[in-house]
Amino acid sequence: MKLENKVALVTGGSRGIGRAIALAYAREGADLVVNYNHNRAAAEKTAEEIRALGRRCAVIQADVSEEIPARNLVEQAIAIFGKIDILVNNAGIDEQFLIWEMPVERFDNMIKMNLRSQFLVTRFAVPYMMKQNSGRIICISSQCAQKGDKELSHYCAAKGGVISFMKCIARELAPHNILVNCVNPGPVATEMLAGLSDEWVKTKSESLPIGRVGLAEEIAPTCVMLAAEPDGNLYCGQVLGPNCGDVI
Repeated sequence: MKLENKVALVTGGSRGIGRAIALAYAREGADLVVNYNHNRAAAEKTAEEIRALGRRCAVIQADVSEEIPARNLVEQAIAIFGKIDILVNNAGIDEQFLIWEMPVERFDNMIKMNLRSQFLVTRFAVPYMMKQNSGRIICISSQCAQKGDKELSHYCAAKGGVISFMKCIARELAPHNILVNCVNPGPVATEMLAGLSDEWVKTKSESLPIGRVGLAEEIAPTCVMLAAEPDGNLYCGQVLGPNCGDVI
């Protein structure tokens, strides 16, 4: 197993892409910390599946866009497992607004949930990784950060910030044997995508070279590869795009 004896913290790990990543890590031998914000039932269901695979799993509630909950999440994970080998910054939201209709508070909230959250959890996890002189950090961004899309300017701005943030900290942390990379999924059939209009989803699907949106289970293998040794050893500051051909 590629991740045996590793501990992974996955934010937003109760559903969608986060859940798929957590389960894929468990299948490869990792123990998990599954973070959620609102839906404890979904998080517990994910944890049950992880434990059924013979792995340990802690379920921890935290709004990772806020400083104290983010710090507490990391500290609880360390208290339970003693280390964090892999951090997947996955928590986020999505919604649609034309720029001239977008309430200022919705822009601010998007930046907070999709970008600030990644900074906060990384900020508090890194000192522990530095002490052990090892770690893998995977920041989930989006293909929209690379190409833009109408009605998603706030989302694209936040996800674009994730890429720039990742590239900076990749340079800072590589000397400490901590490798940081970004995964930019294309449109994926999750609850987040279901929150967008049917017209948007139909148009997007028809525009993709492979003719369909992806599945969460098709994103997870990229995250396994980046977390594993030696598979991910040479990836540092990179943007990997399982995006259905949306960015070519």
